[in-house]
Amino acid sequence: MKIMAVDYGDARTGLAACDRTETIASPLGVLHERVFANVVAMVANAVEEYEIKEVIVGHPLNMNGSEGPRAKLCQEFAKNLAKLVAPVPVKLWDERGTTVSATRYLNETDTKGQKRKDVIDEVAATIILESYLNYRRNHPEEV
Repeated sequence: MKIMAVDYGDARTGLAACDRTETIASPLGVLHERVFANVVAMVANAVEEYEIKEVIVGHPLNMNGSEGPRAKLCQEFAKNLAKLVAPVPVKLWDERGTTVSATRYLNETDTKGQKRKDVIDEVAATIILESYLNYRRNHPEEV
C-alpha cells in the first residue's frame, strides 16, 4: 500500500511516500506555501496524484508527551486533510526527534546553506514515514 508522510510547516511542508511493498520511503519534495488552506489542498492533490492509500501527518508532541500549539495545529491540518481525501485514512504520528535526525543526516552528508533549507523538510517527512513503516512491520496485529 502506498503511504504518504507529511511534515507540515508554516513556510515549507515536506512530503515523502513509500512504494506499494512498504519497503522504501522516498522524499517527494517540499511545498513552499504559507496559507494553511492552500497547503491542505496541495497535499490532497498529491494524495490523488500519487494514488496514496494512507496519509501520516507528523504530530510534534513535546518531549514529555504533552501537546503544544504546534501539535494542535497539525491535528487541525490532519482533520482538514481527512475531509478532502476521504475515504483515505489520515493518521497522526509522533514525530519527536525527526528534525534532530534530519539535521544529523544532513550534517553527515555535508549539506549546507540553501540546499539544506530546501531538503530538511522532505528528509524529516521521510524519517517520519520510515518510523511508521517500521512500526507497521513490528506490530502487524495493529495494522
